[in-house]
Amino acid sequence: MKSTTIVFVLLLAFIANTHAQNDLGIFNLQSDIGDVKHQGTTTYDPETQTYQLTGSGANIWFDKDEFHFAHKKTTGNFILRTHAKFIGEGVDAHRKLGWMVRTDSATDAPMVCATVHGDGLTSIQYRKKKGEQIEEVIAPIKAPDVIQLERRGGSFFLSVAKYGDLFWSVEVPHFEFPEELLTGLFVCAHNADVKEKAEFKNTRIVLPAPAELVPYQEYLGSHLERMSIDTGNRKILYTVDNSIQAPNWTPDGETLIFNSEGLLFNYDLNSNKVSQLPTDFVKNNNNDHVLSFGGKMLGISSASGEEEYGSLVYTVPVAGGVPKRITPTGPSYLHGWSPDGKWLTYTGGRNGVYDIYKIASDGKGKEIKLTDQPTLDDGSEYTPDGKYIYFNSARTGSMEIWRMRPDGTEQEQLTNDSLQNWFPHISPDGKSMVFISYLPEVPAADHPFYKQVYLRTMPINGGPIKVVAYLYGGQGTINVPSWSPDGKHIAFVSNTLID
Repeated sequence: MKSTTIVFVLLLAFIANTHAQNDLGIFNLQSDIGDVKHQGTTTYDPETQTYQLTGSGANIWFDKDEFHFAHKKTTGNFILRTHAKFIGEGVDAHRKLGWMVRTDSATDAPMVCATVHGDGLTSIQYRKKKGEQIEEVIAPIKAPDVIQLERRGGSFFLSVAKYGDLFWSVEVPHFEFPEELLTGLFVCAHNADVKEKAEFKNTRIVLPAPAELVPYQEYLGSHLERMSIDTGNRKILYTVDNSIQAPNWTPDGETLIFNSEGLLFNYDLNSNKVSQLPTDFVKNNNNDHVLSFGGKMLGISSASGEEEYGSLVYTVPVAGGVPKRITPTGPSYLHGWSPDGKWLTYTGGRNGVYDIYKIASDGKGKEIKLTDQPTLDDGSEYTPDGKYIYFNSARTGSMEIWRMRPDGTEQEQLTNDSLQNWFPHISPDGKSMVFISYLPEVPAADHPFYKQVYLRTMPINGGPIKVVAYLYGGQGTINVPSWSPDGKHIAFVSNTLID
């Protein structure tokens, strides 16, 4: 056979095994690993940002893997997260889906996978060296639909949950893998003669902050996201390689207002276009900005006034203009506007102690102190009926959700768990709230950037708490009210290094 013919045959074989498509979402290749009988496929719906994988393969076990793989190359640390399920009844109870990373495409390559079987068995499976037998650690959670695989230095972490619950996690250490790995989603039929199908949504490859990143001086990229409260389905609306923070939803449902690099911006949900919201001399804005209930006015916090005060509170028409200063002193960080439009609530740092205050929204009169604790009180927000102000407080040693009457009386704790809970935002119907929760190791009085966090919901009067989003974010994710006017969605920011 002539050399040119050999090259052509090899090229055809490569194309048959690795199917590149114009749109595979965050991936750029799909491949069948091993000698499968039936070619697999990956499809991606850009509207729903959902993947469907169909694959064959006898197994992923011992020293030989066969499966279908949608993947890309990643370098260094990462957090892989998806919501996954099989489609159809299936043939073999041990069909598999999940995340996988491999050193290469050889059938016996070193690899790690976060695996859910058709019968619900869930484990982290791994082959530390080429040609070795696979080992595994089995999770106590059966049939989770939220699957996360994290690389942190020489360790891999499996985290799984049934949607709504907190993660169960385990670490497997001592891997000597190269920096660059093939990373992606997989499906395996566990039966060489059939193909199985799986669906993956809310799929994210997060490149976390390096250890040397200096907070508030260096920033990761940002995704502006919208999520259905009922289904948990998320959609990335807008992505930038710098920091955007704290989206507000305007009452007409057509615009999200967020801040970035000291300025405010409008994101038009119909055209997907971004425009600056003019605030004249007030240009050093932070992520504490709040719309009035009627949507005609915008309250903002900014360090554009006297330098010795730091952040001060201003109001401005929602279309922009020259802001009016409201608070006489600072630092003052705005969080709430009363439904009747008469009051603003904010966190005030006075003599090194941060409590909650309110002041007339026209700036007339003195500020009124509503809480008086030596620990941090923050995140104050009125209910739509004006009967309560909800806030977060570290007065018990952990950061928890509280509420009080608008005059500061009847202060009542609503959460008491292992997490650090911040920024309660009340639904438009006044029946529930959403808030952000940090893991226990984060100090109670801190809400840093770039952590693994949960967004959780709870009935307005307290009760069962449900996770609605698993994400990498923190400061700037959901500092301000961000419910859609119809109460069906929330908006928030997640973070990653944009590669």
